[in-house]
Order: sequence, then structure tokens, then C-alpha cells
Amino acid sequence: MSITITSFDGADRAAVDEAYRVGMAANEVDLPDFPPFCRRRFDALFHTPAPGTRSLWALARLDGVPAGYLQLDLPQLDNTDNATAELTVHPELRRRGVGRALHEYGVRLLRQHGRKRVVAMTVRALPGGAARSGAGDAFAASTGAQSALAEVRRRLEIADIDRVALRAALAEAKPRAEGYRSVCWQGTTPQEYVADIAYLDSRLLMDAPMGDVQWEPEQVDAERIRGNERALDARGRRRYHLGMRHEASGRLVAWTLLDVGASADWHAFQQITIVDPAHRGHRLGLIAKAENLHHLLTHEPAVRVIDTWNAASNSYMVAINEQLGFRPVDAWNNWQLTL
Repeated sequence: MSITITSFDGADRAAVDEAYRVGMAANEVDLPDFPPFCRRRFDALFHTPAPGTRSLWALARLDGVPAGYLQLDLPQLDNTDNATAELTVHPELRRRGVGRALHEYGVRLLRQHGRKRVVAMTVRALPGGAARSGAGDAFAASTGAQSALAEVRRRLEIADIDRVALRAALAEAKPRAEGYRSVCWQGTTPQEYVADIAYLDSRLLMDAPMGDVQWEPEQVDAERIRGNERALDARGRRRYHLGMRHEASGRLVAWTLLDVGASADWHAFQQITIVDPAHRGHRLGLIAKAENLHHLLTHEPAVRVIDTWNAASNSYMVAINEQLGFRPVDAWNNWQLTL
């Protein structure tokens, strides 16, 4: 068997097509409950990347047949010693050295670009949960990477929401949030809120549990928020935001985001939820998430399930999600390799 690896970019449409088909096949086998691998999202990674991110791509062929691809994202604005990696091998061509060859190729490339560490994720089954292969964990460990942060994916089945219990939880929480008012919007953040959203976004990596992942907080400003919005628009992500406004100061002090992709109207992701530390203890996280769920379903009635990830150690956010009805599906591991 002969393995060849070549770098490519968005100008090489044939290579992009081949990598997409590998990703689609892997998604169907590894995560069968996920939405279809989104072509619009994949193409946008090449022509409208997130601001401050340089992506390097490589395609592996086994005896001339597309067998796997590697995506390396190199931050340019902060964390310039770091990178993230996504390594995908076609399910029918695994255990033939393709993953190892892509890994070794990627390590050489990252060293050439002066990176000192790389982070990648794997998925495995939870006890009694959906079947998942343990091959990703085994492969990551074999490269010398260290398990740095454990996460759990939870799923909310819309049909199973206990609406009576949810209304009761909100009724109990609202008196503790006196002096705060919810505001919601879709897509692009209104100019009056963008500075507050940038501040909250920049706090995420300060406040969220990071385990042993060596990743510094990102310096987010209005320009970066707008760049992220352009990237998400290009990927076809329909976004539903809710912020909690502190009436005395006029500032948004909590923010949550749900979004729906272009490939499946039945599925949404619960993205960021964050509360300014100075305003915690008022049940703003629960109120924001519950009200934004209503916001989403009002405009996206086809949504049947919502997925979210939390660090296993993030007991506060896990408790809120479980109160809303999210239940564990599978375990995800952030692996960190020092180069």
C-alpha cells in the first residue's frame, strides 16, 4: 500500500470535494445521530475563515484513493504557540497507516510554523450510552498526547421537555433577577450591544473550566465579533441570541446563543452561555437559556433536538442544562500534544 499526502487549499476544488466526501462518510459512521456533514459549512472554512485563523489542509491518498484529511488551525491574534487539529480517515480505509501518516505530516508542518502544542478532540461512549468507537482515544494516546479536558455532550429532546417544571423554575428564578431585562435578536448583533458581547466573549476562556489545556484568553473586540459573524453567515448558521440587560448600567451582562445549520432544520447547537462574574447569583444563566429556547422554537418549529457540550467539571452549567432537560449522550476528550 502506498500513502501519499499533499497540501491543498480552497483553490483546489477537486481536493476539497475529495476531503468533503471523506468527512461525510466519517460523520455517518462515527456520529450517526449528528446532522449530515454540511457542504456549505465545509466550503466556507476555505473562503470565509474565522478572523485571526490560518488553516492548513492536507489530503491523504491510499493507492491513489482519497483516504483522509487533516485540518490544522493556527491562531494569528493570540495563542500563537498553539494550534488545533482535526484528523479524519475514511471508515473503510482505517487501520492502514493513513492516520499515522497524516499525524506525522501535521507535526512536521506545525514545527515549521513555530507551534509548540496542538489540541484535538475525540469521542467515546459513556457507560450505558450510545455506541462509540474508542479508536480515537487509543490513537491520540499512542501519539504521546495527554488527556487535558474531559467534556460531555448532552442532548435536549424537544418533545420530552417538562414544560410545567420549566415554567415553575422560571417563576422561582425571576424574583432573583429583579433589575435585569432580557433582550433577544437573530443573526448580526445590534451595534448597541456589540461591545458588551465582545467583553463577554473574551471572558469565556477565563471563566470556563479548561483543565490542563494551555490556551490563553482571547482578546475579542467589535471587529472580531463582526468577523466571526461573517464566517458564521457564510456557513449558513442561523443564530438566535438572548442577552440579559442590567437596567441600572444599561449593559448586557449575560449572553447565550443557539444556532441551526444549513444541512438540517431539525437540529440546533446550544453554543456559548456566559454571565459576567459581577452579576452572578441572580439565576441569569437559567433565565437566558430558557427564554432563548422559546425564542429559537418560535422561529424554528422544525427543531427536534439540541446538542451542547460542557466540561465534566462545570457543575454549575451542567445543573442548568439538566434542569432544562439535557441528558448525556457521549464523552469527548480534549487531547494536548506538546511538540
